[in-house]
Amino acid sequence: MIIGVTGSSGKLGRATVDRLRGEGHEVIGFDLVGPPGAGFTRVDLGDYGQTLDALLGVTARHDGLDALVHLAAIPVNGLVPDAATFHTNVTATFNVLHAAHRVGIDNVVFASSITAMGFPFDEAPPALPVDESYTSANNTYGLGKVAEEAIVGQLARWGRTSYTALRFTNVVAENEYDTFARAAEPGYRRDLIGSWVDARDGALAVSLALAKPRPGFRVYNVAAPTSGTADPSRIVAERWFPGTPIADDLGEYESLMSTRKIQAELGFAAEHDWR
Repeated sequence: MIIGVTGSSGKLGRATVDRLRGEGHEVIGFDLVGPPGAGFTRVDLGDYGQTLDALLGVTARHDGLDALVHLAAIPVNGLVPDAATFHTNVTATFNVLHAAHRVGIDNVVFASSITAMGFPFDEAPPALPVDESYTSANNTYGLGKVAEEAIVGQLARWGRTSYTALRFTNVVAENEYDTFARAAEPGYRRDLIGSWVDARDGALAVSLALAKPRPGFRVYNVAAPTSGTADPSRIVAERWFPGTPIADDLGEYESLMSTRKIQAELGFAAEHDWR
């Protein structure tokens, strides 16, 4: 396929571009910065005209896309003022996905986040592991992701496009594993309910979603199936969220951010584990 990837220069974006090209796809990166060459075009996604024009076609780059992966965003709260985080991210997502609808791209995968499901989990979730049925925003980044999912849920009614939201947790690059030296600390990754995902496995999730499109809107958690903490998951869950119901069949080191749905429906099997 010819696949457009927004945010192609980010941590997850780079891994996604590498994976998709390795699978034989032609990939066009769209971002504010990127490597010069035929595989990249500079686009300000806050500008709807630029966004629509880029998806329609770019001279010497492409004359139409088969699929679109939208990863571009201010990645966390705090890099800019809170309201700017919301305005920037939601505007870019609306521009990208509305333009994709107008262009007729019928296979769209986009990045949602653990922040749409309770991060930083100051309040206990209703049950553990936390699955895709739980939505709760506690900062403007998360509020933006909830808004984006709601927008796409309505866009999906306008045609036969496959929209897949991937709720990524903390993405860890292959050279960032030294952080797991703290895995035995009682509060390590508490705000992430112990979850993490290798960037290359995040890219795998994108690839699987693209390969199995389904008209409509669907949401999947994307995390390593095993936790980023050294203690068994049930012990960690009882420590952090006393009294919260825990699944009887919770695996010894199973992630408290459930990946059961993406494993069952898309065949996701992480290829990297800090252990």
